[in-house]
Amino acid sequence: MEIKRNAAKVVIHVILILFSITMLVPFVWMILTAFKSVTEATSVDPFIILPKVWRKEAFISVSNNMNFLLLYKNTLLLIAGRVLAAIITATMAGYAFGRLNFKGKNFAFSLVLFQMMIPGQIFIIPQYLMVSKLGMLNTTFALVFPGFVTAFGTFLLRQFYMGLPKDLEDAARLDGCNIGQTFLFVMAPLTKSGMVALGIFTAVFAYKDLMWPMIVNPDNNKATLASALAKMQGQYVSKFPELMAASLIACVPMIVIYLFFQKQFIEGIATSGGKL
Repeated sequence: MEIKRNAAKVVIHVILILFSITMLVPFVWMILTAFKSVTEATSVDPFIILPKVWRKEAFISVSNNMNFLLLYKNTLLLIAGRVLAAIITATMAGYAFGRLNFKGKNFAFSLVLFQMMIPGQIFIIPQYLMVSKLGMLNTTFALVFPGFVTAFGTFLLRQFYMGLPKDLEDAARLDGCNIGQTFLFVMAPLTKSGMVALGIFTAVFAYKDLMWPMIVNPDNNKATLASALAKMQGQYVSKFPELMAASLIACVPMIVIYLFFQKQFIEGIATSGGKL
């Protein structure tokens, strides 16, 4: 019996290792292609895996043609703005829907669920018109604007608040706390794991957002990493080493963020029960 159990563990570990290697193949291929020549990168020979000569010309070329410091700045401002706005608005809305009783609550929450069910592209035109009327095109505000309110974050935080015991609110009221004080000092601190999970999802979605930045910020000085890479695909149609080099450099912010907040990433995703 013990032998069968150990054999099952070995098989499971082997399968997991193989899947992990499969997930790493595109990333490894991107790194190798960045150091290849154009001929090697476009070769149909499946045995040309490693570059014959490790070239750095692709990195030099994209560094000269693209202002990565400015792209990093714009992307990090986009991520920080959306994460901050999402946490603030979703925390308050989630508490209202999860713990308070008010007229029209169910109808209002049904609108939140409805927003989650329809494609986000439907909102692009009205959101663009709103930003344009405000005269805020080609600004950081325009990048952050769609993330001011998040239906997914509201639903996620609502579930966290609904899981907290009602005795906490009763005890706070006995101590003389009003609704605002109960929310700010008692209930909100207990949903930190939910806020972390929301921050993780929001940061990842903001980092890879492509369509909205290209629409509202066509100026190269206000572009993000994703939109700059999309424009580069038209500039370098067949120069895959340059594309892979730029993509590798663009991955640096998220890799650094993950290394610093690895524990929070794992805890947040495990607590929310979601996946990236």
